[in-house]
Amino acid sequence: MSHAPHTTDDAPRVRVAVVPDSFKGSAHAVEVAAAMAQGAEEAFTGLGMKADIDVLPFADGGEGTLDALLGAWGSDARTVETTDALGRPVRARYGLSPDGRTGVIEAAEANGLPLVNDVPLRPLTASTRGVGPLVGALLDAGVEEILLCIGGSATTDGGTGLLAALGARLLDRDGSELPDGGGSLSDLDRLDLSGLDERARSVRWRIACDVTNPLVGERGAAAVFGPQKGATPEDVRVLDAGLGRLADVLVRAGGTDVREMSGAGAAGGLPAPLAALLGAELVPGSRMVADVLGAEELLSRADLVLTGEGSFDGQSMAGKVVDAVRRLTPADRPVVVIAGSVSVPREELAAAGITAAVSIARGPATLERMREEVLPGITWAAFTSCRLLAHGPVGSRG
Repeated sequence: MSHAPHTTDDAPRVRVAVVPDSFKGSAHAVEVAAAMAQGAEEAFTGLGMKADIDVLPFADGGEGTLDALLGAWGSDARTVETTDALGRPVRARYGLSPDGRTGVIEAAEANGLPLVNDVPLRPLTASTRGVGPLVGALLDAGVEEILLCIGGSATTDGGTGLLAALGARLLDRDGSELPDGGGSLSDLDRLDLSGLDERARSVRWRIACDVTNPLVGERGAAAVFGPQKGATPEDVRVLDAGLGRLADVLVRAGGTDVREMSGAGAAGGLPAPLAALLGAELVPGSRMVADVLGAEELLSRADLVLTGEGSFDGQSMAGKVVDAVRRLTPADRPVVVIAGSVSVPREELAAAGITAAVSIARGPATLERMREEVLPGITWAAFTSCRLLAHGPVGSRG
């Protein structure tokens, strides 16, 4: 016999916003959100309350953003034949909003490090050319805006491969086209933009960018990110010089000077030509996603917010999903973080305005075991958190 209270028409109501990141390597944001929503629903209805639950899978502009936006839009991924950073055939995904006006790309679907970790890295010749067919597919679809997520790249070519794929020609002093890769950019003499796809100029570009590194110099694309892509100290020197040359040539081609632009050094300088020639905006990834999904409006009407990620740690409040959710939620509404591991000290938790952080671990377990039980663990943590909060201010609202 069930002892659950009967829910009546005049039962107290609570509006819950479920806005999590993915648990990387374990569950997509869509799955995490569904698990949290189930726990919240069971908790409040079990207490005789009515729960209106808004579910919004979220992301910070990095890995998983495409899946999160597709989940929020209710759209299926589309695919296109293209090439990886080394020029080998791959199929890459992209997404379209339901109205077809906005397209999203994770560049790493084409130029990402995981795609080329089966062979020695080639920092001087790795190219973003494979991102071109993804952009082309969105332009063919008639989008008005392209959201470009650029993390996890294997390239340091300053985005020149993508620029070439869109129809530009990169020429040396003799008028010959340069081979792909950042290693040849020191020979760049001029750009021929006569064949550049005009549609690329007419769309709005927003690039998710959470680093401030400039294109060149000690904090530039080659010096900071080159070594993790296989660059030796000599390779770094060659790549940095080439990117500096690219900055000069972009200005001569009528573009803005991106040499010192904050963020132009992200993803091997991929944003540089897009910002210089096409007016691309570099924006924090979580802000971009929030704008696209209307997260602030959804959070503003919530009585309680559940968010989370795989590891809630010192990086979480530095532009990640949890940070964005807290900032976008009115200060008087409780925000609960559900995570695989929680390592934020309680002083930082309080200072950040997080009401509570709850681990999904219910006892000693290996990482493999936790991954196997991640979704039930998330549901349990959401259930427990909501039952507790239902006896506080949340339960007395509205």
